[in-house]
Amino acid sequence: MALKRVGTTDSAKLRQIHIRSCAEVIRLLATKPSFDDEAKDMTAFLVFNLRGIYETINESVQAWDDRNYWKKAEDMREKWRWSRTAAQDLTQLVLADQWQKIPDFLITLLPRFSEVTIREITRDADWWVGALRALKSGIKQF
Repeated sequence: MALKRVGTTDSAKLRQIHIRSCAEVIRLLATKPSFDDEAKDMTAFLVFNLRGIYETINESVQAWDDRNYWKKAEDMREKWRWSRTAAQDLTQLVLADQWQKIPDFLITLLPRFSEVTIREITRDADWWVGALRALKSGIKQF
């Protein structure tokens, strides 16, 4: 019988994809002089990835919850709760068209992604085109 470590699942791999997407889009947004349509889509794409990070946490800790390791599960949720809060705050800024406040908000996220090494950008516009429209229409995942 093969043993599987709790927390090392496909959700962990998906979380890494979301983290990488966030790091890349923040880096790309830093090069933008203003919030054009593409930058707005990129920001909405960031919201979806921040949401995705937290969703993968709940999937990862489900096995701990099932085994009554509630303390361990809650510790992991607490460690990553910032992603849910950041997604909610950024969503509010985007939906209120408060684009002038977003650069300062993005700066607060930088430490969360400082360990991601970006040698080359692997995401392009195909990843975020239409994200703003999806966010405004209330779609939960993009």
